Amino acid sequence: MTELSLPARAYLLACDTRRDRLPDRERVALFVRAAALTDLVLRGLVADEGGRPAVTGAGGTGHLVLDDLLTELAADPHRKWRSWVRRDARGTLQSLEAQLDAAGTIALRTSRVLGLFPRRRPVVRDHATVAGLHDQVTASLRSDAPVAPDVAALTALAGAVELGTVLPRGERRRHRARLAQLEDRAGAAVPALRKVIRELTAARAAVIAANSGGGGG
Repeated sequence: MTELSLPARAYLLACDTRRDRLPDRERVALFVRAAALTDLVLRGLVADEGGRPAVTGAGGTGHLVLDDLLTELAADPHRKWRSWVRRDARGTLQSLEAQLDAAGTIALRTSRVLGLFPRRRPVVRDHATVAGLHDQVTASLRSDAPVAPDVAALTALAGAVELGTVLPRGERRRHRARLAQLEDRAGAAVPALRKVIRELTAARAAVIAANSGGGGG
């Protein structure tokens, strides 16, 4: 890869470089998927049409994850943004990891939980890149100065995914107005991501309540 796509930057932003892990693969997969959709919007290849992403440009991007998604969008134009954020998010995450591994950006290590279940652990080769992404997001959040469209989008997505390693809760609360401002520039995948994350959080809470006997019955 000659440059880091927006989903690649989202992935690296989510990596816990101290422990060489992703804190929540399901949530990060949605983050990456929404970032891929947003990247296509920023490139002028996809636009919102009646609450659905529509392919508006021709040609590829040179990024496998983005080009695969572009093909999917063209083949099925009737799904709404929220459905596209959810659809095969895990597959997109795995494809991106393989691409980053092949490019030498990360090294994937596989371990097993309880000796049975495989777990992928990303080792980021250049911690300065991740630190730079965090600095970029923090700076765009804390200032009212204009920022580049891709930085605005990455910051808005970081707020929507509600993941502490990406953007701490305190920062999200303090700069809620700024996040809303940046979201207006990022496109429809950001509010779609927020809705999917809220649904995921609610579903997990319901499972915990049921398992602890708090679900009634």
